[in-house]
Amino acid sequence: MKKLLALMLSLAMILTVSLAFAEGKTYTVGICNYVDDASLNQIVENIQDRLSAIETERGVKFEIKYDNCNADANVMNQIVANFIADQVDLMVGVATPVAINMQAATEDNQIPVVFAAVSDPVAAGLVAALEAPGANITGTSDYLDTAAVFNLIFAVNPEADLIGLLYDVGQDASATPIAAAKALLESKGVAYKEYTGSNLSEVILAADAAVADGCDAVFTPTDNTIMTAELSIYEALAEGHVPHYTGADSFALNGAFLGYGVDYANLGQETANMIASVLLDGKNPAELPVMTFDNGTATINTETAAAIGLDYDKLAETLAPFCTKVQGIQTAEYFQ
Repeated sequence: MKKLLALMLSLAMILTVSLAFAEGKTYTVGICNYVDDASLNQIVENIQDRLSAIETERGVKFEIKYDNCNADANVMNQIVANFIADQVDLMVGVATPVAINMQAATEDNQIPVVFAAVSDPVAAGLVAALEAPGANITGTSDYLDTAAVFNLIFAVNPEADLIGLLYDVGQDASATPIAAAKALLESKGVAYKEYTGSNLSEVILAADAAVADGCDAVFTPTDNTIMTAELSIYEALAEGHVPHYTGADSFALNGAFLGYGVDYANLGQETANMIASVLLDGKNPAELPVMTFDNGTATINTETAAAIGLDYDKLAETLAPFCTKVQGIQTAEYFQ
């Protein structure tokens, strides 16, 4: 008993010294956002807001170096190189491409990396397992339950027999959910057609083609290329009475019929908490589990629903059994 008590006292002393060491210290955090869109911007804002609150709670200071590569690989490389040159204490990669870049850039220097909104960190090769990442990287995942989205599609239109899959083949975040969508539709005997684009012009043409082909619905996962183009395609889809089902509420904010997925504000807050765990509490990213979230919220754009000829109240009633929450939203560029 005495040995156990002595051990507990020793651990308490170590923790006290560790916390005292953190208090009053300034930590430099480099945040790189992949692209300017509503979801990713909301994540960054909430990371910064939560870190600001942690400063007050813990008596520390975070010096934030923020940049956005706007999906340009060369710019991304330079931003990450600048973070290394500035000797940041930790890097934050918002979205899969940035996280992959940071992982490669920190292989030798072992600067801790916390990613945000990586849909499938295992498939992307970022972590060995969600429970035990195994290297200097961990973070938060916005994994999309593809089958759940299709439950919504067929709840609204049980007779749907042609589904459009709209995505960018170069987006890692789309690979797994698109493969899952194909397998699911094949198992149901429902036809599908792929529409792809890697830039705004191509995405507009792809959306127009989906309307011309008479798709009963279009599905897009958490694809940043399509997200940035949503404001340019939602009207054509709505006028063609083609509901666009997507993997994030930001799509619905920008005009898509429905977004289903995580609460990105909460994801940003939890990403900041993980940053604090690594920098202030000495947690090892290799042993800090990747955080996943409940995908149960369906966000319906009420204006787009009306344009398609669907009543929001009836939709909410129809979809309620398949969601933990159904909410309405109106079209805007950014969350307020």
